[in-house]
Amino acid sequence: MNYLHIKGIVLRNFFLTRKSPHRVAGLFYLITLELVAWGFVTFWIQDIAETDLKVNFVLTLLGALIFWHMFYEGQQGISVAFLEDIWARNVINVFSSPVKLSEFVVALSIVSVINAIIGTLFISCLAFIFYGLEIWSFGFYIVPLFVNVLVFGWALGFVSMGLILRFGPSFEVLVWSIPAIFMPLSAVFYPVSVLPEFFAKVAYFLPTMHVFEGMRSVILNSSFPMENIVMATLLNIFYFILSIFILYLLVRSARNKGALSRLVVE
Repeated sequence: MNYLHIKGIVLRNFFLTRKSPHRVAGLFYLITLELVAWGFVTFWIQDIAETDLKVNFVLTLLGALIFWHMFYEGQQGISVAFLEDIWARNVINVFSSPVKLSEFVVALSIVSVINAIIGTLFISCLAFIFYGLEIWSFGFYIVPLFVNVLVFGWALGFVSMGLILRFGPSFEVLVWSIPAIFMPLSAVFYPVSVLPEFFAKVAYFLPTMHVFEGMRSVILNSSFPMENIVMATLLNIFYFILSIFILYLLVRSARNKGALSRLVVE
C-alpha cells in the first residue's frame, strides 16, 4: 500500500472542497436546518410531556440526530467523494493508474472521517449554543457508538460505489436514498419496541439499531450498553468485510465487461 497514492487522493478531495463554496456549504447547511427543526420539535415535546416524566428529550432526540449525522457523513463521505470522480470523468484515470483498490478505499475512508468529524463538531457546537445540549455528557460511551455508526456508513458507501461502477450512474440515486431507507429500521428517534414484530426482527441485524438503543440506555438508565455495543461491533465487522468483498467483485466485473468506459460517456 503506497502512502503517497492515499495522500494524493485525500489532497485532491481537500482542494476540490476548498475551492468550491457549495461543497463547503454542503457540509453544514442541511444539518443546520435539521437541527433547528428538530430543536423546536424537541422543545414542544418537552413542554407537553408530563412534568413527572424524567426524560431529557433534548439529549435523547438531538443526541440521536447528531449520531445519525455521523452515519450520514460516513456513507456520503465515501459515495460522494467517489461521485466526484464520475462527474469529472476521472474514473478511468483512477482505475488505470497504479492506485490499488485498497488504497482508494483507505483514502475515501479518511476523507469520510474528516468530513464526519468536522460536521459533527459543528453541529455539536450549534446544539450547545442554541439548546444547551452537551453531547460530551455521554462520556466514554460516545466513542464506540460514534465509531460503529461511522463504520456501517462506510460499508453501505462501498456497496453503493461498487454498484455505480458496475451498473452505471443510474444507481446514483442509491447514494442519496440510503439514509432514508435505513432510518426507520435503525430506530433513531424511538425505541425498537414500537416497530411491528417483523421489522423489529429485521432491525436486530442493523448495527445502527443497536447504537441508538445503546445511546438511549446511557441517557435513560445511565448504564453501559455492553450488549448493544458488542452486537453493533460484531455486525459491523461482518458487514464491513462483506462490503469490501462485494466492492472487489463489482469492480472486477466492471473491468471485465468494460463498464468503466460507460461512466465517461453517460
